[in-house]
Parts: sequence; structure tokens; C-alpha cells
Amino acid sequence: MYRSWAEWNLVKASDPEAAHARLPSDASENQPKTSRTLRRVLGERVRRRSGRAPRSVIGWFLHFLSSAFGQPLQIMAIGFVGAAVFINVTLPEMPDVETLRNVQFKEPLRVYASDGSLISEFGIQRRRPVALKDVPPIVIQAFLATEDSRFFEHQGVDAVGMGRALLSYLQTGTKAQGASTISMQVTRNFFLTPEKTFQRKLMEVLLTLHVEQTLTKEEILELYLNKIFFGHRAYGISAAAALYYDKPLDRLTVAEAAMLAGIPKAPSANNPTTNPKRALERRNYILGRMLELGYIGQEEYAISIATPDMASLHRREPDLEAGYVAEMTRAEMIRFYGEDAINQGYRVTTTIDPRLQTQAQEAVRASLRRYDRRHGYRGPEDVVQIAGMSEDDMDAYLAKAIAIPDLVPALVTRVSSRGADLYLGEGKRLSLSAKQLSWARSRRNLARWRGPKRRSSNAVATGDLIRLKEDGKGGWILSQIPAVAGALVSVDPRDGAVRALVGGYAYTETKFNRAIDMRRQPGSSFKPFVYAAALSRGWTPASLVKDQAVKLPRRERWNPKNADHKELGSIRLRKALALSRNLASINLLQSLGIEEAQSYIGRFGFGPEAMPKGLSMVLGTGELSPVKLAEGYAVFANGGYHVIPYFIQRIEDGNGRVLFQANPPSACLDCWYTRGSDSATTQGLDPARQAKRIIDPRTAFQMTSLLREVVEHGTGRRALKLDRPDIVGKTGTTNDVRDSWFAGFQADFVTVAWMGFDDFGKLGRGEGGGKAALGMWVDFMKQALDGHPVATLDPPSGLIEVRVDPVRGVETTAKNGILEYVQEEFRPMQAASEPVAAESSASSRSSASVKRSAPRVMDDLF
Repeated sequence: MYRSWAEWNLVKASDPEAAHARLPSDASENQPKTSRTLRRVLGERVRRRSGRAPRSVIGWFLHFLSSAFGQPLQIMAIGFVGAAVFINVTLPEMPDVETLRNVQFKEPLRVYASDGSLISEFGIQRRRPVALKDVPPIVIQAFLATEDSRFFEHQGVDAVGMGRALLSYLQTGTKAQGASTISMQVTRNFFLTPEKTFQRKLMEVLLTLHVEQTLTKEEILELYLNKIFFGHRAYGISAAAALYYDKPLDRLTVAEAAMLAGIPKAPSANNPTTNPKRALERRNYILGRMLELGYIGQEEYAISIATPDMASLHRREPDLEAGYVAEMTRAEMIRFYGEDAINQGYRVTTTIDPRLQTQAQEAVRASLRRYDRRHGYRGPEDVVQIAGMSEDDMDAYLAKAIAIPDLVPALVTRVSSRGADLYLGEGKRLSLSAKQLSWARSRRNLARWRGPKRRSSNAVATGDLIRLKEDGKGGWILSQIPAVAGALVSVDPRDGAVRALVGGYAYTETKFNRAIDMRRQPGSSFKPFVYAAALSRGWTPASLVKDQAVKLPRRERWNPKNADHKELGSIRLRKALALSRNLASINLLQSLGIEEAQSYIGRFGFGPEAMPKGLSMVLGTGELSPVKLAEGYAVFANGGYHVIPYFIQRIEDGNGRVLFQANPPSACLDCWYTRGSDSATTQGLDPARQAKRIIDPRTAFQMTSLLREVVEHGTGRRALKLDRPDIVGKTGTTNDVRDSWFAGFQADFVTVAWMGFDDFGKLGRGEGGGKAALGMWVDFMKQALDGHPVATLDPPSGLIEVRVDPVRGVETTAKNGILEYVQEEFRPMQAASEPVAAESSASSRSSASVKRSAPRVMDDLF
């Protein structure tokens, strides 16, 4: 027996046969696995040869491998074989390193107003890719000092670092050091997972060697600096400098560069805003490395070490509140560019005017708050038991309240006959007097009207969650989140560009965009389109229509009435529209013909949903969105051209390359209106870009005149407070006052305002289009028209001014006659509900193709 295999090997070297003879019968079973393997490979004959013949070189090598001294080589050989197999299997499955040359970094989708004001950002990663040439040397040196000081010397894999990591593993048994170079980090970040396994590490080494052969050191370093994560959704060095120091890269100090270089190793632990002490220690270590490597001198090191860190989060807040527009843009980008659009760095410039958008948002909110106040206080949003609650508890509770612009949440802590004490959070307290609470009358739900005044002790109670609004004088007033909804859209009649769009009180409250996605009955605001159809078929503003009960088939259960339940008999079209007479409008449609009217109205871009088959169509029983109604009114405002509303002006990719530039067909608005001392031109736009003219400009002129009558003597008189002779429009109110509309325009703006409840509840008596919606419209237009000269509209050729009897609707020479513009071929008039028959082609002709006859002699007509 031998005491060890080493002793057996020594005996075997001098006398092989004797050595084998002294082996126990089960020795072969106890041999090391590697020896048994070699025995099978080499064969027993090789091992049991006697000294009868000298061994060959191969024999001596194999004999050495079988010895105790050859065991490390056995292990190495097996390792090499395994590595060769792994490489042979892995290489075909490796990703294509060439893709790194065209890397598209994830950047947020940014939405801007027309002047470049930021509206919103979409996407998880905040990144601003930067070229390596634009990164200051001191920033690069800071990263080299901490991550890979031999970056420009090794070939992607640092043997020294690998050896150090291996030694650490052998000593501790844990993978504490990764030995990753910058090249290896680039490989891992772009192609691999961060798991720490030997298999993944070997794959990383192979890929890194390939990356180093494919890309230059500069290209690798640029990829690294733009890819690494710095915490708080910031990726890349440029985004990190902006986030923590609000600086461009070329303004970073040595200390700041070192601080940023220390973050990627542990973005949460080394973050200067979440763990400033540890981050400072890391920064100082990196400064020491920079001094050691000669990147900075002793004096610069001393100054940097002594510099306090001033890092803080500098997230860029939106310059403009336009949540509904931002969401419209996001949805549109995904529709055209796919789900990844929000991470591709697209920059979208919208048509939104920041000044008009701000005014539109405030007009909607002010109008909804006024309505809410007119109809009483609904009570607290919530009630909480505040007994025993600390300020921290109340802070936590208030933090959960929905963030609504201008409406601050507060808790009522005490109530007395003199008023109420409130807690606003973060230690801030105030009191409201009984007078400030006196408006909070109870609300009668059925009619949506206020009840009697209440004392402060009955208005609010301890534990109530209420809302406050600043009163503009440094104080606060009790308020509430409006239950009523509203929307406003304003477009440029020249080309349809959306200048302002608001879909509700606040996007944070509800994402439903009523300006675009809502479909509601437009009520009487739809009547002008039927009146325009009548004007195109021979009626004139002076033609008489019957404001009296409509004769309907017996099977019809519909019994239309005027809002005042009165009938005025035969009245002129002008008066019928101004006073929004339902019966007169129904009789007009009945005389015109439903199909004839639908054919004409379809030119305005309205579909079947807006034009139900039946006489009720003239009362606006179809369904439209505010922006669609604005599209229709724009035809009247621009002289007869159909322009389609749009809100995306330009789209650029992350490199600033323009992918889309809006170039919509436009109306020749300068040929239509005159402003100030200017005069309308006769030069049109480039025919290739000119919008299609869908109605006769003379009809557009007449409709503008009729809609001005609505403002001066009709249901829209509240608009007179603007003191502008160039504003026109039409009110709209649906059954039971469930929708309140006002659609109107001026030379520069077509604006539609709407108010109603999302559940189709009643707004209440007196809240029709002439009050609720018109108040919103006036608030906006008052600000929008500031600085815009009054626009005047001259009658286009083919219109003749005649004097008309205001009662009989026929031409007269009497002094009490009123002047009216009529189309020359429709000058023959009669005092009846139907006009003189017109040529069948008259309604379809445009002004450019009309061949008008010369004015006839008066005696020939009457």
C-alpha cells in the first residue's frame, strides 16, 4: 500500500511494474477523477510500458500530464477546451456591434407652443445626447479617474484589473470587484444584463474585444457618457449637469465634474440630493485620484476639496399649462410613429399661442367658478376626524388631495359664529370671516339654484376638506372644484391653426377632452348653416318666414315651440335668426327641403351625426364637438373657404432634423377683411396652397351681417360689452338648458365656448348660451383682441344694397325702410315665407365662376 498517490508516482518512476503490483485491487476506484480520465484517454498500455524502449516526445508529454505535476495543466487544458466550446457556440449568437454606430438614445417627447415655450415632456428617461467634442476635458478626466484610468491604454479588457478582481474573489469568495472597463460597461449597458455570473462576464469580455475592434476609443467614450444613469430619471452627462446644477457642461467646475462622475457607480447611494454626505466623500475621493493622475494640480485640488457642494434638483417645469393639447400631441405622435415615439427625442411644435392659451384657460375656469357660485355651495370634498391629528398627519392627508390649479385644499380646524380656522399644510394657518363664508348657500339639486344664506357655523364644519382661492388682494375666499364642465377652442380662420384649446377646468382633474372628444347637441348655434343654405337658394335677409306652429304629420309626436312660447307671425330672416326663433327656423327648413339643406351643409365638413334627417336638424339636435363647430364657423369668417383645424406645426427628431412641417391650404383672408387703415387686396394666395371655396362669398358676407344682428339686437347682446363692431356670433341652448354654447368670430379668431354637465344634467333657468357660454367667450375675446385693430368687411361684388320695408320684407322707398344687401340675381322678393324661385345652379356656383347679369331696371321688378 502507498500512503499517497505522490508516493506511488515516485515508485512508478523507477519501477513501473512493481508499483502496479503493490496497488490494492480497488485503487483504480479511488484515483482522482482527472487521472481516471487520462487513463481512459491514454490507455493502459501507455501507462504500463517498461523501460524496454525509450519514450518519444509525445510519450514524455503524456507521461508528464499523468503525473502529479501535470494536474494544473490538466485543469488548464479542460478550461481551454471549455472556453473554446463556449466561444464556438456563442459567437454566432452575439449581437451586431455595428449597431452601436447608429444608436438612438431614449429621449423624452417634448411638446412646445408656437414660440418655443415648453408645454410638456413624455417619457421615463430625461436625456440630452451630446457629442464628445462638446464635453470639456475636465469632465472626461473626472470619469477616467474613477472608472478607467487606463482607458486609452488597454484594448477593452484591463488585465491588471481582471487579476485584481480574481485575487479578491479567491480571498473573499465573493464577486466584490467587477474589473469593468469603460468599454466593458458600454458593452454591458447596450447588449447584456447586469447580473454577475462568470458566463455573462465571459460573454462581456468577448463582446468588448469586438467593440474595441469596431469602434474608436472616442466613439466608445461618447456612448458611455450619453448612456450612464445618474438618478432621478437623468441619463447622460448633459442631462445630469442640467438636473443637479442647472448648467451646461462647459460651465461645470472641477468639483462639480467630480461629483457627477461619482454618481453612476451607485446612483441612489452616491446621489448628492438624497445622500449628500456619502456623495461628498465620493467626490473627494475622485478629486484625489485626479490629483494623483496629474489631471489637476495641488492648488486646484485644495480649492475643489474646500468647495461646498450646491447640487439640487432643477427639473424644468412647463412654461405653459396646456395639458389637453399635450395629450392630443402625444396620442397623435403614437398614432403616426408607434409606441416608441415618446422615447425617441421628438420635438413637436404646436400652433398654440401661449398668451391666448393662458387667457383661454383662465376664461374657462373663471366662468365655471362663477356658475358654481351662482348655484350654491355643494359642501366639503371629504370629512376627516381631526381630533388627535398632528400637523404631520394633516400634511399627509392634504398631500393626497387632487392638485387643482388655483384651488388650494385646506382642513377646517375650528368653527364659530365669527368664522372658521383653517389649516393649509406645512404649518400654514388662516381664518375666514363669517362674511367670507356667507355666499355658501345650500344648493337645490333639482333646479340647481341656491337656497337661503347660511351662517358660517352651518356653511362648514370641523374636519371638512374644502378649497380656497386667492382673491387677488392677498386674501383667500372659500371656493370649490366646479361640478360643471366647460370647453373653449379658438382657431385662426385663415388656415385653421388652433391657437388655444381647453378641454376642462384642469387636466389634472379629468383627462376627458371636451373640446375634441365630446359630442353634444349644438342647439341654435347650428341654425346659421341652414340659413346659409337658404340664402344660397334665393332667400334674402329680408325674406319673410312664418314664426308660427309647424304643420306636422299626425304620427309625429314632436311639438316644437319657441323658448318664450310665443309666435310672432311672419318675420324677416334677419330677425328670426337674431331672436333665435325655433318655429321660424323650422318653417324655413321645411320650405327649403331637408335633403337640399343637408347637401349644402355637408360642405362645411359636417357628417351625418350632425345632420339628423328631420326638421329638428335646424334646432341643432345632431352632435358636434366644439372644434368641429369652429371648423364650420370658420367658413363664414374667411369668406367661404373650408379650412380644417390642425394643431401640430412642426416635428423634429432628436438631431433637429425636420420630419414634418405643416403647410395647410389657406384662405385669402387679406382679400376679405380690412384692418385699420389697410385695405383688402385683390391678390390671392398661391393656388397650390389655397383652400377650397365651398360657399359663395356673398353668402358669407350676408351671414356675417346676420350674425352681427344677433349681437346687436338678439340673444348675444352680452357681447356688446366688448365694444367691438367686428365681433359676431350665435348662441346655442339645448332642451331643458342642458348645453350652453356660443360660437362667434372676428377677422382673426373663430372661438367656440361650451358649458354643461358631463352627466347631461340641467344647467338651470337662465343659463343658456346667452349667459353661461357667452360669458366665457367674452372673457376670452376681451383679452385675445387686445392690440388687434377693428376689422371691417366690404360687400363683395354681386351684392346690391336695397331699402326694405321692415314689416313686409319688400323693397320700398319709404324713409322707414332698412338697408339690406341682397344677391343681384335674387333681388326679386315677395312678402312671403318662400322667395322668388332661383336658377338651380345658383347655389353651387362660387364667386370666381359666377357670370352676373347687369342690374335690372326697378320697374321691371315691381
